Amino acid sequence: MENTRAVYLFQRYFDKIATEEEISELMQWVDKNQNEKRIKALMDKVWNEFQESGKIFTNEESEQILRNVLEEHLRTSGNQKSIRVKRMKIVWLRAAAAAILIILMTGGYFWYNTTKPVVKTTANVLQMKNDVAPGGNKATLTLANGKTIILDNAHSGQLANLGNSKVMKTGSGQLAYEAQNTKRGEQKVLAYNVLTTPRGGQYELLLPDGSKVWLNAASSIRFPTAFTGNNRKVEITGEAYFEIAQNATQPFIVESNGMNVTVLGTHFNVNAYSDNADMKVTLVEGRVKVASESGTGTILNPMEQAEMNKEGQVRLVEKADVNEAVAWKEGIFQFDGDNMATIMKKISRWYDVEVTYKNGVPSGHFTGIISRNTNLSEVLKMLELSGVQFQVEGKNLVVL
Repeated sequence: MENTRAVYLFQRYFDKIATEEEISELMQWVDKNQNEKRIKALMDKVWNEFQESGKIFTNEESEQILRNVLEEHLRTSGNQKSIRVKRMKIVWLRAAAAAILIILMTGGYFWYNTTKPVVKTTANVLQMKNDVAPGGNKATLTLANGKTIILDNAHSGQLANLGNSKVMKTGSGQLAYEAQNTKRGEQKVLAYNVLTTPRGGQYELLLPDGSKVWLNAASSIRFPTAFTGNNRKVEITGEAYFEIAQNATQPFIVESNGMNVTVLGTHFNVNAYSDNADMKVTLVEGRVKVASESGTGTILNPMEQAEMNKEGQVRLVEKADVNEAVAWKEGIFQFDGDNMATIMKKISRWYDVEVTYKNGVPSGHFTGIISRNTNLSEVLKMLELSGVQFQVEGKNLVVL
């Protein structure tokens, strides 16, 4: 496509007068990686011209225009997965242009927010001696007798018979515990298993009561092979998402680093990584009680979040971003005004890399979405749009 034709299509698209054929032609052109430099130059040209007009849209208008851009690409590319766009104080054209470029080239979108003035610099070049593949389904199961099973190497089918239940690996890679009937008068033996994911791993678990657990990278869950007594209690480290089977007579309890989450039947996420300042419980549906060991706590309703600090103080976050909290379960990195240190922690766990800062942690806050199934280089390319540079060698990631 000639550059004049690209400029013509680009301008008509943002003027909202492009035909279906013109939109399709533009999207196909932007999809081609070899056009990246030309697209960036075109974005700068249109942005500079628009900047001179001084037109700024409201938050609501910016949000709607951005949503339209994202949904247009999803429609023309055949991807029907919906995207929820957060309100951002941005000039609408810059957001829309960035959305077109980045969502088509990396499967996501990204913004950099800072109070400092934007200074034009020469193009950043990602320094990578090797790329790093994303994480995947990796975990180790430790049985009560100390035997370990590497699940990513195990074949589908029965892995163990524990008396109270059979341990299965399903065809889809899920670890499932199938309860077995005991003979009359026979007592169920209380035995605990531990499922552990490494950095760069995740896994799905089906508990004996039918509850489902998704375990994020560098996490673990300790659980009984059969739930007996008055409750169903498990212990976790790291992060896990739960969908609990209802049982009003046997509450489900999640314990983690002095925090207790009590539920009957609900969907929620627990983020309890030890290197985070606070532990977070985010409720998607149902009702849960979050409490510290001292007994202080709060009741969560859907779309609410509770945070507990190292001192055991529990705080209610009423307007929590539930999408961000559970995005990892859907295979997405979602950042909502996160600083670089927070983002690097997530990247370090998922790609199993060691992160160091050459000149300290860069300032600013970042908002964006990208698939967790992309190579590390794609995520870093998005971040480099903010002016931050990176160097990757082996499993070492240096923020320059």
